[in-house]
Amino acid sequence: MAPPPSRLLAVSPAGEDGATPAVGRAWPVGVRPRVLRGWEPPETAYGRGHRGVDLTAAPGTPVRAVAAGRVSFAGRVAGRGVVSVELTGTGDPPLRTTYEPVRASVTEGAEVGAGEVVGTVEPTGSHCTIPCVHWGLLQGDVYLDPLTLLPPWLLHRGPSRLLPVLGIPLPR
Repeated sequence: MAPPPSRLLAVSPAGEDGATPAVGRAWPVGVRPRVLRGWEPPETAYGRGHRGVDLTAAPGTPVRAVAAGRVSFAGRVAGRGVVSVELTGTGDPPLRTTYEPVRASVTEGAEVGAGEVVGTVEPTGSHCTIPCVHWGLLQGDVYLDPLTLLPPWLLHRGPSRLLPVLGIPLPR
């Protein structure tokens, strides 16, 4: 179960030291959802900031686990549906992703694969001005940037382009 907010003591940027492995294999919602608000670490444990990212998602949209793991929490917190997944093979303590507001379709203790549906976006409970999912990442009591979980091929936008190879004869 996730620790209560009063016990979450530290906030640290991820990816700067390469400590967050890019184990993600899917976005939580959609193919490449728009990021409405990015990760903004506060200067102190209780300071202002944004401890996750907000992704556009209409009510009823399936919410998927970004990587394989075990559901550590599926329930309500402060009136919002929350699902937390401890990610397999990410150390001790393991990385933990959180998704809200989500109506859970999984139960605590369930094993989930990358891209597996863990619930659907609830119609109310979002802190965004338009429907969204708040996606968070923690390791122990430390908040991290969830986008660092995604490999470059999931983050880059735009189509792939083939470039000509010079000096190589064409096949006959």
